[in-house]
Amino acid sequence: MPFIAVDLGGTKLAGAVFDKDGIIRRQRLSLGMAEGTRVGKMIISLISSLAGDEVPEGIGISVPGIARHATGTVWAPNIPGWDDYPIKDEIAGAFGNKVSIVIESDRTCSMMGEAWKGSARGCRNAIFLAVGTGIGAGIMSDGRIIHGSDDIAGATGWMALSAPYLEEYRQCGCFEYYASGRGIAENAIRLLGRSDGHESFLSRIKPGELVAQDVFRAYGQNDTVAVEVLHKAVQMWGMAAANFVSLFNPEKIIFGGGIFGPAVSFIDEIKQEAERWAQPVSMRKVKFEASSLGSDAAIYGSAFLAMSASGKLSSEPEYNEHTL
Repeated sequence: MPFIAVDLGGTKLAGAVFDKDGIIRRQRLSLGMAEGTRVGKMIISLISSLAGDEVPEGIGISVPGIARHATGTVWAPNIPGWDDYPIKDEIAGAFGNKVSIVIESDRTCSMMGEAWKGSARGCRNAIFLAVGTGIGAGIMSDGRIIHGSDDIAGATGWMALSAPYLEEYRQCGCFEYYASGRGIAENAIRLLGRSDGHESFLSRIKPGELVAQDVFRAYGQNDTVAVEVLHKAVQMWGMAAANFVSLFNPEKIIFGGGIFGPAVSFIDEIKQEAERWAQPVSMRKVKFEASSLGSDAAIYGSAFLAMSASGKLSSEPEYNEHTL
């Protein structure tokens, strides 16, 4: 019987059939304008298509938000109608209660994917820092994922990294305001409003169309606005990493998400910034690395969790039903 892994994003739905060695086959769909129950039906349809005539032995789902383990519901802010969506009950209704179903946040799944088949293999203490439109972190400590009392641990975009407090931080958090994909683009737009903004390459782009990728391209041309924006982002990434190093004493910090990506070239600078702030003994031990699974990290992690919960995987990383 197959194991099915699903990675739900804000705009796409990816699925794959797995065995203990990795992906056997995969499919990918665009969500389009789907919301609410329509997204739930798309997930069930994708699982059915991947499973074919067989009943899945286990299903793992990565979601872009909070996976509430006590209820099996999901809060996904970028999907309308998913404030407390009962996806686990829907899947159990479609495939039966005997199927093992594991639902986790994308940051947790990415961390476990890297620990299973990626840059954190062999680690029992690691951080996956996911930087895309927003920022989140999967935290593995002593071989177990940290969830927190309400499954919100790792909401790293809210790290307080700069004083004094600005009202602008209220909507997304201080860290995310400066160093997420959205934050990088919006910070560039703010700087373009200065008197010398017309000298920037980025001034040729309409503010509503400017995205983080434009800032990275402009940086390659030594654009002054792009340099200032990304210098601030590097500082914030370094400070955040330093806090993780001091708090959790990880073996590795893995940088992933859409921004890493183009920001991979900054990892050495990020580490240099972290060295200024972090506990020195812990800092000397930690490695900073890019994700080796890239956009597949979350789907690998959801597969690992499904197989682990079904008892088909007992190898490192240590992760079982009791750690959920």
